[in-house]
Amino acid sequence: MTINEIQDELIEEFSLFGDWMEKYENIIQMGKELPLINAQYKTDDNIIKGCQSRVWLHADYKEGRIFFTADSDAVITKGLVSMVIRVLSGHAPAEIMNAELYFVDKVGLREHLSMTRSNGLLSMIKQMKMYAMAMHSKQNANGTV
Repeated sequence: MTINEIQDELIEEFSLFGDWMEKYENIIQMGKELPLINAQYKTDDNIIKGCQSRVWLHADYKEGRIFFTADSDAVITKGLVSMVIRVLSGHAPAEIMNAELYFVDKVGLREHLSMTRSNGLLSMIKQMKMYAMAMHSKQNANGTV
């Protein structure tokens, strides 16, 4: 699936919920289902700056695609990072770099998250795009990562 197809799927899922309490419950459930990051990656180097909660993010590059794993000490934040991972993980660096993540607005996250959570979400996206940019540059310089 393309990044946009995954975003559309996510938007469709959220449209099934009647109110924001149900949507928050879904975000929390998504966080519970997020595969755990390997303990060796829960280091200060992998903490996303700009998040009020602690969020660890790791990127692996395999066969031309980036695969993200993450964890957080806050349930809603863990759900938010799981959403972004669902959308971006498993794609090529250039696709991730160029992705317009419209699901954030379409689902209503920007208007229903607190300012600190909203800033944290943007920091997660920014970090994933930075990983993609670094891997893309390395790939172009070497012909591979």
